Amino acid sequence: MLNIPQQIQDAVAVIRNRWAGVPKVGIILGTGLGGVARRIETEAMFSYEEIPHFPVSTATSHAGNLICGKFQGMDVVAMEGRFHAYEGYSYQQITFPVRVMKALGADLLIVSNACGGMNPQFRQGDLMVIEDHINLMGGNPLVGINEDSLGDRFPDMCEPYTRELVDAAMEIALRNGIVAHRGVYVGVLGPNLETRAEYRFLRAIGADVVGMSTIPEVIVAVHSQMRVLGLSIVTDMALPDALKPANVEEIIATANAAEPKLSQIVLEILEREAK
Repeated sequence: MLNIPQQIQDAVAVIRNRWAGVPKVGIILGTGLGGVARRIETEAMFSYEEIPHFPVSTATSHAGNLICGKFQGMDVVAMEGRFHAYEGYSYQQITFPVRVMKALGADLLIVSNACGGMNPQFRQGDLMVIEDHINLMGGNPLVGINEDSLGDRFPDMCEPYTRELVDAAMEIALRNGIVAHRGVYVGVLGPNLETRAEYRFLRAIGADVVGMSTIPEVIVAVHSQMRVLGLSIVTDMALPDALKPANVEEIIATANAAEPKLSQIVLEILEREAK
């Protein structure tokens, strides 16, 4: 049986050996947040291989580094690249870095992703501020014996994404002329994309976008009593009656083009937290 608290201590000890900061914010720099990484004043950087019990990211365009440093004088810790269940990792492994961020001191998790848009009012390149999610990933990182020291057995999920932060992100987008929507993210296992029938089903149950990440990390953040802000880039449209084969290069290009807009929202949220 895994001794998660001990594994967390092992990872924290390695980080503390080179960095004494107490981060207020943990950031998962998924697709579209490279600009935020460049604004962090790096004080220590760890490849994932250096940190005990961290998986290694194999996803396209994910660097695989933990950045520890400052943003406007505020300590932050950021993951360049995340882990996915489709890479073969367990949900406990995927979310282990969130546990470590919490143990280092973070009480806010900011997470981003690329997704397929199913809401016909959305357009490729738009942003979506996640206000709720549907977990169809076939697993949950909290399955197993609960570690009471880490969180409650039955964490409440009535507000997994902090409403105040959702409102703030939408206000920032409006003020900066950024097209952003509130919406529901559905998480699926992947790595294949969905069939036309599956897109119709996902839209029918209330999802606006679909992706293969984010939800496990958010569940653990809520279990850890962290505030959460989730942001999505609509990198391709998944409209069943106008479906065409996905192009990975085009998806990455769309994400890169949207990066300044996503980064602007996150940077202004961080400025609020630093005050």
